[in-house]
Amino acid sequence: MAFFDNLKDKAVDLAQAGVAKSKQLGEIAKLYVSNVGEEDAIKKAYIEIGKLYYAERGMAPEAAYAALCGKITAAKKNIEDNKSRIEDLKREGDITDDDVAMVVEPLAVEDLEPETPKVEEKLADEPKAEDRPGADTL
Repeated sequence: MAFFDNLKDKAVDLAQAGVAKSKQLGEIAKLYVSNVGEEDAIKKAYIEIGKLYYAERGMAPEAAYAALCGKITAAKKNIEDNKSRIEDLKREGDITDDDVAMVVEPLAVEDLEPETPKVEEKLADEPKAEDRPGADTL
């Protein structure tokens, strides 16, 4: 009977260890998701800092920022030139805004934005349990 009691105790210990490990993995996943949100907040803050700096100092930036401000100024000029050319083409071809919308709308805004890895992709980049040192002890 002692054998079965001992076996039962080991099974209970293993089950409890599994539950504890599951809780830890769940917490790790939540922390990863939280970190992705925090990284997004940082990126947004960086963008806002850049916009604020450019608005305040873009025409007379400090030397370290001159090249980046120059890129922004050049891009803004290109956008204005493109808008002007669009208006010229619309006039020349008797093209309406509705005609343009049929061509432009299929281009989703997200297609124009750089992709950020989704949580699942970030988790997929993490080493699998069997690839980590000491994985054979689990």
